[in-house]
Parts: sequence; C-alpha cells; structure tokens
Amino acid sequence: MKFICNKTELSEAISNVSRAVPQKSTIQALEGIKVKVSPDELELTAYNLEMGIRTTISATTQDNGEFVVSARLFSEFTRRMSGDDITIEVDENNVVQLSCVATECSFSAISADEYPDLPIVDARSSFSVKQSLLRSMINMTSYAVAQNESKPIFTGELFDIENGKFTLVAIDGFRLAIRSEDTETSEKYSFVVPKKALTEVSTLIRDDSDKNCVISVNDRHIIFEINNVFVISRLLEGAFHNYKLSIPDGCKTEIFVNKKEFSNCLERCSLIIDDKNKSPIRCEIGGGVMKISCKTAVGKVNDAISADISGETVTIGFNNRLVLDALRAAEGDKVRIRLNGAMKVIEILPPMGENYIFLVMPIQLKN
Repeated sequence: MKFICNKTELSEAISNVSRAVPQKSTIQALEGIKVKVSPDELELTAYNLEMGIRTTISATTQDNGEFVVSARLFSEFTRRMSGDDITIEVDENNVVQLSCVATECSFSAISADEYPDLPIVDARSSFSVKQSLLRSMINMTSYAVAQNESKPIFTGELFDIENGKFTLVAIDGFRLAIRSEDTETSEKYSFVVPKKALTEVSTLIRDDSDKNCVISVNDRHIIFEINNVFVISRLLEGAFHNYKLSIPDGCKTEIFVNKKEFSNCLERCSLIIDDKNKSPIRCEIGGGVMKISCKTAVGKVNDAISADISGETVTIGFNNRLVLDALRAAEGDKVRIRLNGAMKVIEILPPMGENYIFLVMPIQLKN
C-alpha cells in the first residue's frame, strides 16, 4: 500500500484527530490513529469510546487498506520531514515507511481489525449554526460546567432549542451560565454534551471562520462537522436542571458598572485570598458607589468604584472567583447587575437585552 500527500495537510489532520487519542486504553488499537486509504483519499480517525474525531484529506493513491499507527510517532515524523510532499508505504508486515526528499524513516503499525467503529448518527436529525457563534456560546458558558462528577449530568452543557431560540446552559450548583441566540431551526432539541467534546469543538473553530457547523444528533450521540473535521461524542444521560425557574422575575436593585473596573477591583482582592485564607467579598451598593472590601490573615482591601445604581441599597457577599469568572466571560465594556436582596441570586447580564445571563449564589456575611 502506497500513497502520497501534502505534509502540511497531513500534519494538521494528525493534530486534529489526536485530541481524541486516549493515553491508555484496554483496547490497544485505540491508543493510536486509524488510517484508512482509499483512491485519492486518506481518512484519519481517533476514538476513546466517549469521543471520536475523524477527518479526510486528499492523497495520490489507487490503493485500499487500513492500519493503526502511533499518534506520537506519526505526528512527530510527519512534522519533521523535509519537503512539501510525503510518500508513505505500508508493507505486508505493517511496517510504515515515510520518505520525503532525502529523509526516510520507518516504524511499526498494527492491524485495524480490532479498532471499534465510530457511532453512526442519522444526518436527517441535524441543524446548522455559525461556527464563530457556536464558539462564542461555548466559551461564554463552559466556565460554569461542574468539575465534580457527583452529578454527571452537570459535567456537560445543555443544548436547548425551541421556538426559534438556541440556548446553551451550564451549571455547577453555585453558578449558572446561559447564552441564547435566535436560530432558523424550527425543530425542538434538548440534549447534554460533555464539556470535553465542546472544548475540542471550540478549539477546532478558526477565529475568522464564517462557515456553518452542522450538528447531527440522536438519542445517544452527537456529531459536529467543522471544516471537514467530524467530532463525535456520546451524550450525557439524566435530567438537567430546569434553568428557566432559576432566572429571577424582576429586581429590587439594578447596577450598570464598567466591567474592567469591577474586574480589576476583584483581582486586587484575589491577592489576599487563597485556599488557606478564604473570605467572601463584601459589597455595599448605593448612592452611585459600589464599596468593596475583603479581609483575610494575609491582609485587607477596601475599594470603591462608581456605578449607575437604581433601586434599594443593599450589602451582599459573594465568592470572588465565581463573580470574576462571570465577568471574564461577559462581552462588552459594561455589565448590568440585578439584585433582589442580600441572600438572593446575583444576576449578571449585558447592558441591554438578555442574550447572556450569569447567575451566582451569594454568601451570607457575618455582622
């Protein structure tokens, strides 16, 4: 079996699929990349039984066959070859030889017979979303996905599509992130995708991409098609939190504040907070000023920033990191904060509209 392909294209394809190669697996074949050769085409696949990535590139060949090769060796040898095109030959003993200009190298492959097939998802159950929009929605919500696996359903994000609205939701028990956009999809969908798969999807999307991502889904699996790269993931099972019930109806205090000034203030407080020295942030709101203070064994911080405040005065406590994460995820120069008292959820929104809603639980302050 012999084929020739462009070094840059092959190297990029290997890099993309390698994200789904497990470090260790009970199935030896899964620790490598499956290479399938067919006339004028090369298909690369990696799979860890939870997530798989597949892509194809053009190749000069009329052969057919498949084999599994070490992801590390395939990547490193390809990247270091001299020249633009690589010739690859695989003999009957599964020895792979790469040659490019004056450089030659070889290493062993294994049979692809034991490599599991990727799940098949019916493309008829599919919809499209702009790649750049999907990346923005993932990046603005993934920070709130649960790290603790005591509730596995919360280690992923809810895709909620209904009545022309596409919503992504993440929750970890202390905070909730919601990002919504209008969609032309008329179908109704509701499923939960593991964060790991969404992280890879976001990474694969180019900054300047104006193309669509095609998403196909069934009861157990989902496929994201991004620039001829297919990310296949299992879905998480279970009942997700009814996020709509968590969104406050109205507010008693509304604040418009510069996001950078507020973030800088909280970052100063972070200098005296660590795992051994924990303390909530105390925030006194009223009279056009947000007075922020924090005290630990390391030191203390007293700060104040101006804000456009309407409604009742309130003093509220909160976890510094949780609010900082929300501010970093928020878009724009200003944010709108809505409160309903000292022990009600903190709501962070854009200055106008509700295309994102970040909720953070407050902390009761000692008098």
